[in-house]
Amino acid sequence: MGDIPEIGSISKRHGIQPGWTRKYEVQPEGPISIDPGNDCEDVEDNENTAFTWEVKANNWDFHTKFKEKFLCWQKKKYKTNAIHTAKYNFFSFLPLNLYEQFHRVSNLYFLLIIILQGIPEISTLPWFTLFAPLVCLFLIRATRDLVDDVGRHRSDHAINNRPCQILSGKSFTWRKWKHIQVGDVVCLRKDSIVPADLLLLASTEPSSLCYVETADIDGETNLKFRQALTVTHQELTSATKMASFQGTVRCEDPNSQMHQFVGSLEWNHRKYPLDIGNLLLRGSKIRNTDACYGLVIYAGVDTKIMQNCGKIHLKRTKLDLLMNKLVILIFLSLVAISLALTLGFSVMIKDFKWKHHYLSVKHTRTEILESFLIFWSFLILLSTVVPMSLFIITEFIYLGHSLFINWDAGMYYKPLAMPAKARSTSLNDQLGQVQYIFSDKTGTLTQNVLTFKKCCINGHIYGPEDEDGTPRQEMPYMWNEFADGKFLYYNKQLLHTVRHRQDGVVQEFWRLLAICHTVMAQEEDNQLLYQAASPDEEVLVTAARNLGYVFRSRTQDTITVLELGEERVYQVLAMMDFTSDRKRMSVLVRNPEGSICLYTKGADTVILERLYKRGEMEETTEEILADFAGQTLRTLCLAYKEVSEEDFEVWESQHHRACLLLQNRAQALYQVYDKMEQNLQLLGATAIEDKLQDGVPEAIKCLKEANVKVWMLTGDKQETAVNTGFACQLLTENTLILEDQEINCILETYWESNNNLLSPGRNLKSLPQINMAMVINGDFLDQLLLSWHKEPQALVQNVVMDKTWQEPGQMRRDFRQAVGLSRMWQNSRFPLALASHTQESPKVRRERAFVDLASRCQVVICCRVTPRQKAQIVALVKKYRQAVTLAIGDGANDVNMIKTADIGVGLAGQEGMQAVQNSDYVLAQFCFLKQLLLVHGRLSYVRISKFLRFFFYKTAACMMGHIWFSFYNGFTAQPLYEGWFLALFNLLYTILLVFYIGLFEKDVSAEQSLDMPRLYMAGQREALFNYRIFFQAIAHGTATSLINFFMTLWISRDTAGPASLGDYQSFAVTVAVSGLLSVIMEAILVIKYWSVLCVLAVFLSLGFYAIMTFFTQSLWLFRISPSTFPFLYADYTVLTQPSNLLVILLNMATTTLPILAFRVIHQHFRELRPKEEEALKDEIFTVERMLHLRRAAPTRRSSYAFSHREGYADLITRGAILKKSPKLHRDSPVPSDEEQQPHRNTRKTSFVVKKIHQSLGS
Repeated sequence: MGDIPEIGSISKRHGIQPGWTRKYEVQPEGPISIDPGNDCEDVEDNENTAFTWEVKANNWDFHTKFKEKFLCWQKKKYKTNAIHTAKYNFFSFLPLNLYEQFHRVSNLYFLLIIILQGIPEISTLPWFTLFAPLVCLFLIRATRDLVDDVGRHRSDHAINNRPCQILSGKSFTWRKWKHIQVGDVVCLRKDSIVPADLLLLASTEPSSLCYVETADIDGETNLKFRQALTVTHQELTSATKMASFQGTVRCEDPNSQMHQFVGSLEWNHRKYPLDIGNLLLRGSKIRNTDACYGLVIYAGVDTKIMQNCGKIHLKRTKLDLLMNKLVILIFLSLVAISLALTLGFSVMIKDFKWKHHYLSVKHTRTEILESFLIFWSFLILLSTVVPMSLFIITEFIYLGHSLFINWDAGMYYKPLAMPAKARSTSLNDQLGQVQYIFSDKTGTLTQNVLTFKKCCINGHIYGPEDEDGTPRQEMPYMWNEFADGKFLYYNKQLLHTVRHRQDGVVQEFWRLLAICHTVMAQEEDNQLLYQAASPDEEVLVTAARNLGYVFRSRTQDTITVLELGEERVYQVLAMMDFTSDRKRMSVLVRNPEGSICLYTKGADTVILERLYKRGEMEETTEEILADFAGQTLRTLCLAYKEVSEEDFEVWESQHHRACLLLQNRAQALYQVYDKMEQNLQLLGATAIEDKLQDGVPEAIKCLKEANVKVWMLTGDKQETAVNTGFACQLLTENTLILEDQEINCILETYWESNNNLLSPGRNLKSLPQINMAMVINGDFLDQLLLSWHKEPQALVQNVVMDKTWQEPGQMRRDFRQAVGLSRMWQNSRFPLALASHTQESPKVRRERAFVDLASRCQVVICCRVTPRQKAQIVALVKKYRQAVTLAIGDGANDVNMIKTADIGVGLAGQEGMQAVQNSDYVLAQFCFLKQLLLVHGRLSYVRISKFLRFFFYKTAACMMGHIWFSFYNGFTAQPLYEGWFLALFNLLYTILLVFYIGLFEKDVSAEQSLDMPRLYMAGQREALFNYRIFFQAIAHGTATSLINFFMTLWISRDTAGPASLGDYQSFAVTVAVSGLLSVIMEAILVIKYWSVLCVLAVFLSLGFYAIMTFFTQSLWLFRISPSTFPFLYADYTVLTQPSNLLVILLNMATTTLPILAFRVIHQHFRELRPKEEEALKDEIFTVERMLHLRRAAPTRRSSYAFSHREGYADLITRGAILKKSPKLHRDSPVPSDEEQQPHRNTRKTSFVVKKIHQSLGS
């Protein structure tokens, strides 16, 4: 809750503001001054503090002289405001990209082979024949990386060149963001984006308030307020005074803590405390404030949002990493085989020299040197087992898969005319292996549009007329001149009842909505406009407005409402603000008739237990609330009561005494509020719909069936996030929700007790699976992830736990819940092997235990988390689960998470394009994620896996023949095949088949993939390509080469004549043709999706072989270069003899029929085998089977429509938020006389606040 400032005089300095509870409180560093007129603290310097960041206003020379030592040179301590999120620059692109390229072991392998090919004594082919393809491969990958990085450079350029007004001399001038420096004073207008982290100095609003929207930081669209110090608000009233401002700010070094800031302002020999409430963060947007002025504290990469952005990671797929290991394995195998063959050569050469000693003159090299050269010759000869064409073809297949994603009409979003886009072409197969999805909420799952859907008054439901098919009346609110034309809700019966004043309860219902709120009203161009702290408040007040109860204006102690044309002024006696613990808001007013009424709205869990009776109407309303909750509507209960003068006088004295307390004031006030909010009369309930994006529940349901876990990471409050979880079917009524207390209890039980987490027979994995969800917040993660923090330890020490006030009975219920869970875990004892992490530190063990527990949950919802915390959660899952993760979001607060995940998906939403620019894939709607994963991801994984398996098979089937031939050529490293056959086998003869398998092969249609989500689980298990599949392919290829080689050898052993295969060339051609036909037959057998393209690929492969053989074995090429084209008419000679054709046919049948029979028999037995029942469903215990663990009230209904932050009621009652009449206006600080704009209002000062200061000061 640290992102909401404390506003006020005494309450601000002591952290005891009414209606405000902070879970963490920053303790002041020295004695506190209670002079409210200057907000001053005599902050003592402490040697142990981390306040080493010093900023002097309007003093640029001071900041430029500070340097930090970095390696061998020094860099500036205070950065400029320019940002650079791109990976490369002009100078670093080539070396850095080459460094990344050689992270692939295959590239190092090919480089070694090229170097060996450059040695004439051992070379079998010219070095450039391998060098050219390697350069081509590097260029393809480098071009892809360059295109991605150019987009980042363009984004950085656009952001760095945004305009901004900076104080220069005694006036403000327009300059670019990149020119902003620490210590500058900046002027921002309404709807401007904050360019750096600024200390708010003044604004045109009363008391120098400033309203900001932080959607790009935490995803919340409700307004937050920031306030300048009183001293700067009163003194800095013009550009001239700001130019002479020489204050010094001392604060913490740049860090990633978005909701915390500690510092002090030293000015005129006085020190004033600063907290997060005085800071405007970069990325925020100024709302409802004509102009504000700020001092730059952090700039550029030092700002909190940039500290949370993270770095660009080199993303590698699981198949890519597996290929690295396989290349190493193959290389080591080739070295071993080459050594064995070299040993055979050394034996043969010794025997040859002993028998033919008279030829020793021609053998000038020693046996050791000959063996050494033969070893490298064998290594080069066998290096074709890993051909470079494999990786080049893979790049083109990835490109094809990306184009299929871009061309998919099913992921085209018509309202925005936006198709899906694959910004990365190397992660497509990993889309088919995702196990965890981390999703933002606002703008990703929801549309961020709230609508008034239904209401229940006195036990009667009033839904929209068009819900049951009745056509909606056009312009139903024409009778109301103040009606909002965009308001869609309409109920004829309700409107008739309201207009004719037929029901007193209905009147009180709408009167409550018009009075009990913190909305501000203003008129512009004869239009009534509302400024609300949350969209929920605005929707409710607008509903009352359209129904004839129009909130017109408010002062410090009155509210004016136009009730069906009659203006009524209510005197505000007290405002009892909303807090996350109270879950309600109340207003005590005196109506024009003189009677006192209390109007209360809040969550049903707190309102229903405060009613003075529970009759039939109350029970009916409770059932209706359950029905509303089942429709995933955000509910709010409304109640009121009349208060006698005697009771009010007694309560007022208690309230006054509580307000004068200097310690525990907030707790005392909450208790006083609770006394008044008793014996209420229920009026009814409202139901607001937080609209989800189209198809979100269906998409999540489908993904869950595919064994994909969806976690929600949001900066929004817990109640809103939980409600969205129910709406999108992440949570159900039978889900047991674990919160901070229960999680801590479970972790402590398995970690610190005598039943240690890592002891034999005890582990979280041994727990029975329960249908449960985990709901945690950012504060909990801060405590859990202390080992991840890089901030100074002093910052952590300044944050202490504060005992927040809780509702009566809530602490007892939470304790019983935690104890019940702990006992359940203790009673579950299942044998498990010893853990292998006994050497880990306690912090790491705690993190591992947390991830294990979270992975046992069906859903995890993280609320109030910063962008850095989102990335840390993703990193934890990657670290301890080794699972493929996908992050999806639409705002700048999701960038770090998107970068950290294995796959990042950006939604083109309302929060800008930052997420899109840092993502791997771009979608317009969350529901398209189902199509992206289950169709494109699964098919890409299937195709790549089958492509790799077939490629390794065909390579082994032909190239292993060199090994068998070595036993018959004296181990001389002579190739078995014609050189042109070796060169064209992968590049031409089989390329169409592997392209077809990699691009078009599929086992089921796209519709069937969506209908059967469980098919997706094969990719999660890595079932289609792994070590076992690889060795199967190599074994199959080796068997094929053995049959083709030795069948041909045995048949031709005792033959002679023209039809004989006894000569080298005829034998080589027969084995080559047999191998090629065996490979083509294998392709025909494994391809499941046949089309015209497949038939063409088969015939063109044969055609290419016939055509190229005709040319390479022709007479005219033989005459030109006999050494290059030695196989003169070899194929023609062999293939024109029927006996040779029979040998080829026999080889092909022998290699094909056994494997075909094996596959048919294996498939038959698989179909006969009874299907295994899903043990998961049998192990899951629903909440009904654990009644003793249920909460006192259903968690489902605690998600109420009340999302604004506390503190606004105090601003209203103090008058700090109210604009006064023109006679009280003061001159505002203006940029210059020339730049003064007619539409900008001048800044006002609250007269009431000044009077309070004077009275307290005296």
